[in-house]
Amino acid sequence: MDNDDKPIGTILNRRKVLAALGLGGLAGVGGLMNGQRAAAQNNALPSCIVRPALTEGPYFVDVQLNRSDIRSDPTTGVVKPGVPLSLRFVVSRVSASGCTPLPGAMVDIWQCDAQGLYSGVQDRFADTRGQKWLRGYQITDAQGVAQFTTIYPGWYPGRTVHIHFKIRYQNRDFTSQLFFDDALSDRIFANPPYVKTGTRTRNANDSIYRNGGSQLLLNLTQSGQGYAATFDIGLNL
Repeated sequence: MDNDDKPIGTILNRRKVLAALGLGGLAGVGGLMNGQRAAAQNNALPSCIVRPALTEGPYFVDVQLNRSDIRSDPTTGVVKPGVPLSLRFVVSRVSASGCTPLPGAMVDIWQCDAQGLYSGVQDRFADTRGQKWLRGYQITDAQGVAQFTTIYPGWYPGRTVHIHFKIRYQNRDFTSQLFFDDALSDRIFANPPYVKTGTRTRNANDSIYRNGGSQLLLNLTQSGQGYAATFDIGLNL
């Protein structure tokens, strides 16, 4: 998709979300509150606060594969190895009345494999044109949910560990990235198929992460032999 596609709505910071919900009087005065009032403010904040938009990067390929499990190449059936990751997006619409589920949004994700390679591209690392593993999209259901089965991504020089995502709705799009805890990545990358030489870029040293990546950091929980995460995101339409 071209870089001049219309963005979805606007990017809201915490103050603007509070204002949209009629809670603007609480914004910016947390340091003056007692504990009870501060807790009330935190409870008033919606879980679907809009996240920062980040660059699409050079590896987006608009293959439009409608599938929940993105681990395999649809032509060969070969499944990319790695630690299983269940990723659940909950997409909401932010308005003055609060957050409501947004059905019918297209959530597209793409990522590198355990060795840091993307499918469908040619770069200095490899030529994977014609392959389509670790790419796919889902349409949000009535609850605004899109569910994916993938693997914990690897890494490549110059970038911290991440997954790209793009949400499309009514001819507009919102693009950003998801990030991972460095300590967890350290443990996972000590084992095959992730083991590789070189110096990995960590979150604090990644220029893209520094533009709001802490708000896009996944909270992973152990799930069987892998991990699971739910990511809430609100769109100001």
